[in-house]
Amino acid sequence: MKAFAELYAALDETTKTNEKVAALQRYLSAAAPEDAAWAVNFLVGRRPKRLLESRKLAEWAIAEAGVPDWIFGECFQAVGDFAETIALLLPPAAASTNLPLHYWIEQRLLPLREADDETRRAWLVSAWREMDEGQRFAWNKLLTGEFRVGVSQNLVVRAIAETGGLAPEVVAHRLMGDWLPTAEFWRQLLATEAAADISKPYPFFLAYPLEGPVEELGEIGAWQVEWKWDGIRAQLIRRAGHTFLWSRGEELITDRFPEIEAAGAALPEGTAIDGEVLPWQGGAPLPFAQMQRRIGRKALGKRILSEVPVVLMAYDLLEWEGRDIRERPLEWRRAQLESVPRDAALVLSPAVEAGSWEELRRLREESRARKVEGFMLKRRGSPYRVGRRRGDWWKWKIQPYSVDAVLIYAQPGNGRRASLFTDYTFGVWDGGKLVPFAKAYSGLSDEEIREVDAFVRRNTLERHGPVRMVKPELVFELAFEGIQRSPRHRSGIAVRFPRMARWRRDKKPEEADSIDTIRGLL
Repeated sequence: MKAFAELYAALDETTKTNEKVAALQRYLSAAAPEDAAWAVNFLVGRRPKRLLESRKLAEWAIAEAGVPDWIFGECFQAVGDFAETIALLLPPAAASTNLPLHYWIEQRLLPLREADDETRRAWLVSAWREMDEGQRFAWNKLLTGEFRVGVSQNLVVRAIAETGGLAPEVVAHRLMGDWLPTAEFWRQLLATEAAADISKPYPFFLAYPLEGPVEELGEIGAWQVEWKWDGIRAQLIRRAGHTFLWSRGEELITDRFPEIEAAGAALPEGTAIDGEVLPWQGGAPLPFAQMQRRIGRKALGKRILSEVPVVLMAYDLLEWEGRDIRERPLEWRRAQLESVPRDAALVLSPAVEAGSWEELRRLREESRARKVEGFMLKRRGSPYRVGRRRGDWWKWKIQPYSVDAVLIYAQPGNGRRASLFTDYTFGVWDGGKLVPFAKAYSGLSDEEIREVDAFVRRNTLERHGPVRMVKPELVFELAFEGIQRSPRHRSGIAVRFPRMARWRRDKKPEEADSIDTIRGLL
């Protein structure tokens, strides 16, 4: 636990990639296999669900610290991070544990799920008393399910690869799918030859947004063009008589989409297809909100299956006849994909034909009418790579929707932003009043964030826990990808992926958009 807490601090204290990788490699090289497996589990974003209510955790910490409730509340307001607030308020550390990470997880953390409150409290207080401040902080992050640190999965993969002398692509593939953080898993992760897992998907290849004029890509004939679909990225795998459907988030979702599972059963053995799960009816996609109806159901009855049918829009072939074919050129994989048996739930992503970039630019203007997000541009000779790589795959999206809205609420962010007001709620006009319309937290520079933070502190009208209601003076242009009616929102409208496109310093709050203007976008 001591080494893990030191790793957490080291990763949090630097923004330099090489320093992060070096810290990871030092830890992984020295850690016991049981500890290394758990550390990787947390570092790649796998966390146990919250094991107890924040209210109880705060109550027990307040009692251990011997402070009144209001002190805890004021400290939380200042710090902005729940786990760190507890670590700072607890009595000064009198000890530092040398017990291994896997002991603390397997013997002290996970058993909390089944324990009663009296036992939970005793175990937690005992743990806090056995740890120093840095260990308490990391422990509290694990307790609350909020363990996040500034490393991407690609950096973790790189560090593991350097530790084991392996290719990063091999490590990335072994980390995919369902696995348990055990010593045996760690040994298999570093092994020269690892045992096969028939369910294991491949790491996804991700595209970069097109940054310059599309003409800079060269001749259009060198590129395969497809519509960019808005669904759930997934891999459909058929091996050893079993069908597996994996989401990009490495969640096995086969049972949620029986139509696609049935389509997978008809595939030849040793087949893996990359594609997009879409709600689909009448030869066209349904709004993504319909997909959310499917996702939110524990049981899929006949009604929801008939109202929201789905397909897998297939656009790449990764495995064929049991062979990994990702290194083959895209045009070869595409030709092979076209020969794969398909039924109504397995649809081939159509290639878009255009004789010039200008013609393609005109076709792109049809995107919203087709209920797509623009184009995917893929170099015909490209292999299927791992992660987000520049050069071979680009997404050429349509311009997002945008509205001008007024900042009305703010609250602190997380991690490095825990002491700043960075999460905002924006309102638009409705009958002379500002109604909440969307929340956003990305898009501003660090300098702009500090400026807005100072504004919030000077212009708070009301406080509701960590949330501040502010004077309605600042106007921002919000960009978003989709819009739909929603009875769950006060404005009656929900948007997808809202972010701040720019600070409209040139506009007064009364010049912001109205709800009627936004309804016109529907």
